[in-house]
Amino acid sequence: MASGGTKAVVAALTANLGIAVAKFVGWALTGSSSMLAEGVHSIADSSNQALLLLGGRRARRKASEMHQFGYGRARYIAAFVVSIVLFSLGGLFALYEAWHKFTDPHPIESWQWVPVVVLLAAVVMEALALRTALQEAREVRGDMSVLQYVKASRSPEIPTIILEDTGALVGLVFALFGVGMTIGTGDGRWDAVGSAAIGVLLVVIAVFLAREMTSMLIGESAMPHHHRAIEQALAGQGITAVLRVRTLHLGPDEVLVAAKVSLDSELGAEEVSDAIDAAEARVRDSVPLEVQSYIEPDLRGAGAKTSEAT
Repeated sequence: MASGGTKAVVAALTANLGIAVAKFVGWALTGSSSMLAEGVHSIADSSNQALLLLGGRRARRKASEMHQFGYGRARYIAAFVVSIVLFSLGGLFALYEAWHKFTDPHPIESWQWVPVVVLLAAVVMEALALRTALQEAREVRGDMSVLQYVKASRSPEIPTIILEDTGALVGLVFALFGVGMTIGTGDGRWDAVGSAAIGVLLVVIAVFLAREMTSMLIGESAMPHHHRAIEQALAGQGITAVLRVRTLHLGPDEVLVAAKVSLDSELGAEEVSDAIDAAEARVRDSVPLEVQSYIEPDLRGAGAKTSEAT
């Protein structure tokens, strides 16, 4: 995992652990459904950030005979599990708690100021964590909007943290609304409404994240600008045309390149080998990724001289 991604994950984990403790204290004092939903939400987020760190650690393992292309996709698996945790522990629990509170509503009768103070403090901490993630994203997203970056990025950690922290901030607004209306009206069903809104929000984010990580696990090509750079780098010494290029991310920082190129018909066997080696070197230098390349020469033009040389 890149250092920027690790920094964003650790910042989010630290914030969420502190927020979770505060929310559960607030729930224990007031019995607020929204506070409980938000506390479980923070526990889910903390678990998710621990999973991302674990996935990054597993991805650094060296390739083995069984896994010859390495363990880079462990980071995608971790992010996919994050979506499951967010859906079940976060979203479904909040929806269950909303149903439970709506069928048996209770007003917040004591310590009414506690949930408001806790939620406002949580807003500040979540905003700081989100700012860290956005600062790290700014270094790599270029001219893309945040949403475009989240959808296009081949690295799962920062987009996942951005989604979680954004969802957490919006969820806190829902919780403040539910708690505030409950305190103001004395009707505990407003607390249930806040919890239900949090649940729906988390389910939507979880489904979106699962969809993106499923796409990466199936296998996505290099980002368009990286793909173009690789294709342009292939042309050069002895190569007259690039016939076909296929790219596949083996992990966020590693890409597999398979290409077929047309060679100068005057090349001999040794010159063909040199041309392929030179093309592979240019490809490695063209993108800030670890590249594994397999280049197939089209010998229809160079075949006669190559066969004679052998």
